[in-house]
Amino acid sequence: MSCQVESVNADDFESASKKPQTSSAPEAVVNPEEVSLGDLDTDNPCVSVNLIAGQHHVAGDVSVYNDGEHLIVIFSSNGEWTLGTTHLSLGNCEDDWVPLNGAGNPQIGQFPFTEPISATEYEVVYAISLESLGDNYCFAAHAEVEGPTGGETAWAEGAQFDGNSWAMFVEASLLDCPDTATEDPTDGGEDDGEEEAPLPT
Repeated sequence: MSCQVESVNADDFESASKKPQTSSAPEAVVNPEEVSLGDLDTDNPCVSVNLIAGQHHVAGDVSVYNDGEHLIVIFSSNGEWTLGTTHLSLGNCEDDWVPLNGAGNPQIGQFPFTEPISATEYEVVYAISLESLGDNYCFAAHAEVEGPTGGETAWAEGAQFDGNSWAMFVEASLLDCPDTATEDPTDGGEDDGEEEAPLPT
């Protein structure tokens, strides 16, 4: 008979002592095979904000795209910084979309999205189904980064939470986020209504 020791995250102590607000964020990340990142028009994100490290450094950016079925959230670092562990919470703004402790600070260890569909030290990609999202959505994107000043915590730049930390979140609208997936040039496009000339006989 063996005995296993389970590590305890500091966030778990915080959640137990401060009775966190629960989150109603979308339940699952889509299967990576269902998402074609090559079809995204990466020049036209719905949202793009700085990824702020240690409150004072721009370590990269966080951008959001709509492929018609999913919201694609991409963490990108610049040349001086690399990405480590990332956490994402996203949902309808009017819901309890992010787990908070009693002081109003986000509980990173309880964020629902921690498994990206792809990840390198310079880019991390999440995909979330659009099915359960309304017009207005909010997200908090956190990353552990390494750069010229050493290891830092980083947040997608936005409004600050009500707690006593510098954690931030972004509020956005799907109405400003049209499908940015590019059309397949081989699919023939839409019929322009013109008839082809008959072949000579």
